[in-house]
Order: sequence, then C-alpha cells, then structure tokens
Amino acid sequence: MRTPAAVALLFAASTACADEAPRTGAAAFGDWRADAPGVRRLITPADLPQPYATKMAANPPARMARPDGVLPKAPPGFAVDLYASGLAEPRVIRTAPNGDAFVAETGAGRVLVLRGDAAPARPHVFAADLPGVFGIAFYPSGPEPRWVYAATPGGVLRFAYRNGDLVASGAPEVVVAHLPTGGSHETRDLAFSPDGKHLFVSVGSATNVAEGVAAGSPTEIAAAPPGAAFGKERDRADVLAFDPDGKHERVYATGLRNCSGLAVEPASGALWCVVNERDGLGDDLPPDYATRVDAGAFYGWPWFYIGGHPDPRHAGERPELATQARVPDVLLQPHSAPLGLTFYGGGGFPAEYRGDAFVALHGSWNRAKRTGYKVVRLIIKDGKPTGAYEDFLTGFVAGDGGVWGRPVDAAVAQDGALLVTDDAGGAIWRVRWRGP
Repeated sequence: MRTPAAVALLFAASTACADEAPRTGAAAFGDWRADAPGVRRLITPADLPQPYATKMAANPPARMARPDGVLPKAPPGFAVDLYASGLAEPRVIRTAPNGDAFVAETGAGRVLVLRGDAAPARPHVFAADLPGVFGIAFYPSGPEPRWVYAATPGGVLRFAYRNGDLVASGAPEVVVAHLPTGGSHETRDLAFSPDGKHLFVSVGSATNVAEGVAAGSPTEIAAAPPGAAFGKERDRADVLAFDPDGKHERVYATGLRNCSGLAVEPASGALWCVVNERDGLGDDLPPDYATRVDAGAFYGWPWFYIGGHPDPRHAGERPELATQARVPDVLLQPHSAPLGLTFYGGGGFPAEYRGDAFVALHGSWNRAKRTGYKVVRLIIKDGKPTGAYEDFLTGFVAGDGGVWGRPVDAAVAQDGALLVTDDAGGAIWRVRWRGP
C-alpha cells in the first residue's frame, strides 16, 4: 500500500514535464514532431518573423483511418477512452446542467444528446434539419435552463427545454433570422453573458484578408465601429450581441478574422474567443490566438495583426487604427486553427488544472510542416493568462502524409472528465484522471 508521501512523489514525477520552462523564440513554433503531452510554449509579439519569410504553402491533410489500438496521448496519470464513434462531423460539445452532453453533429445537421459516463455512449437525436449547425448554448444559466440555443450559418434558433429532455418537445423558435453568409468561415458559436442580458454570436470573415472589399466611404467609416469592413464583410469578422430574444443587434467587438469558439470564464465573467488568423504570409505568421474580448475592442483584421503589425497586402491603409489594435492574450502556433475553448471547473483533474482552459486545435493546411491537431491547455495564474500553453492531448497525426483525427471542441463532463470532439474521426474522446 502506498503512503501519502509516496503518492505525492509519484504525482510530482508524473507532472514534472508540466513544470519545465516553456519553449520560446523559434523553438516555440515547430511542428507536430515536437508535440508531446506536457510540452509548453510561449510565443510573444517579439518572436514574429517578417512577412513572406517562407513561401506560401498549401498542405491540406489527407484523412486516414485510425490505426488499430492507437489512442490519443495524454499526460501521465490520465486515461483516454473512445466515448462515441461513427458520428458525422461532431463539432461543438456542451454539457447540460444535468450532465448530458449536447453535440452539434454538423455533417448530419443534427444536435445529439449523450448520457452517462460509460463508453460507448448511445446518441439520441435531440433535433434535426439544422444544416451546418455549430454553436450550442443553454439559457438561462444555472441548474434549470428553459431553452437550448443552436446556431446555423444563417441564424440562431432555440428549443424549449427541461433538464433531462433527450428529444426536443416542439418546433424551434427563430431568435436571429439573418446572419451574414457566403464565402468562408460559416461556423457560428454562441455564449451568454453571466447576467443573461447578452447573447453573443461569433461571425467569421467571408474572405482571407478582405480581398476586393472596399474600405467604405468616409461617411460609413465615421459611423462604423473601429475595424469595420464593408460589402460582403459587413457584420463579419466580429462578435455580435443580441438580447436573448434576438432583438437589439449590436457589434460587440471587431477585427477578429474567425472567432470560431466562444466561452465565458467562470471566475471573472470575461468573454473569450479563439481566433483563426489569416493565411498567406508564411509558415510562422501570424499566430492564431486565444483572447479575452472586451466591448468595443478592435483586434486588427484585415489591416493589422497581433497589435499594430501591418499586413503588407493592405499597406498604407487605415494607419490610424494601428494603435487601436489589441494584442491577444495567448499566441498559438500559426495556422493551428483553434476551434473550441472551454474552462476547466471540474473536480476530476488535479487541482492545478482548475481555472485553466482547454483549446482544441483543428490543424493546419497553410504550412509546409503540420501543426495543430491536438488539444492544448492555457496556463492561467491568479485569474490572468500567462501567455504560455501546454500540449495536453496529442497523437492524431499519422505522419507527414496525413492525420486520423482533428479535435474541434472540448467540454467538462459532470464527473470532471474532459470530452473532446474529433470531426475527422467521427468520434468523441473521454479523458479522465486515474491517478499516478
């Protein structure tokens, strides 16, 4: 029988790699070959190369079958189980107050419900006929939500809900009828402010870097929030806010090329998002990022990136915005494609994880050597992001030729396990702490 002191020593050994200094400078960029649970990175604005330091790369991954017996890799002390399989592009996942997991099965246009901890879990179809469904949110917050909200590329719907419902009790109500569509970036995520007064909706850009989009007339510019683009980019590359019933649309924050995932930090109530930055400037430029999103803030797109760094494709345009562009909180390896974000408030993992965030990186295409294809942990101390992040769940890359899995989102289960969706593998993974 192990004594408490022996258990403490074993735990310290198992987490030693998590306490080592983060990789910085050029070593923080790297690619999938340097990935391993516990490896930390810290990228700063001072580390950014010049635009076009490397040639444009088009390197989309080939999807491969998962090799027999191969599972994602987690840090020592964690076990990884296949929670669900055979799904059609499972993407956003949210945990209901009663512990049920709601999943946007985007490829089938459905919202699924999975119940319990045992694997494999049996999916129940909560709602169907939702083409491109992505974001899911419960309202109001607390133990007894009355609605489940679901976002499609063109709008937001809500279904009447009572705890434990496995099937929607009736037809949906249209909350937001017309979100801008067309072009790229059709994911729409949802979150509610802690006071329940604001429904946040993320809307990605229609283009890479506003190619062929006029900057607007002087009158439009004067009347628009900082960073607003026009034409097919109107009301895009931003976070919109509405009343919970969909009324009183307003622009909450701008210059966010593709804020794919939204989450509210429980401790502070701050809105966060993870952003897919622009392509075409080189393998290591610019970083993707995770950041707090403040009302009225501007994050640079399309004219600037990571603060006031100018995009050469918009040289000389809107110089007055350079000082207004925010520097994000956590810079991620460029072209990692972060899609989902969740804060860990469960009791199932060691105490050091509580209050940190997990980000699912879908993986690169605009990079000569692959990066992403993993779940990382954002290191937050005393309620503030340190800028460092740590590989948590890796092993989805089969080699330079292809991948067998692509993480999209994560949610904390009622027992404290982490559920991770994988749209390439059609799977949901369950990561649980089992001890040293």
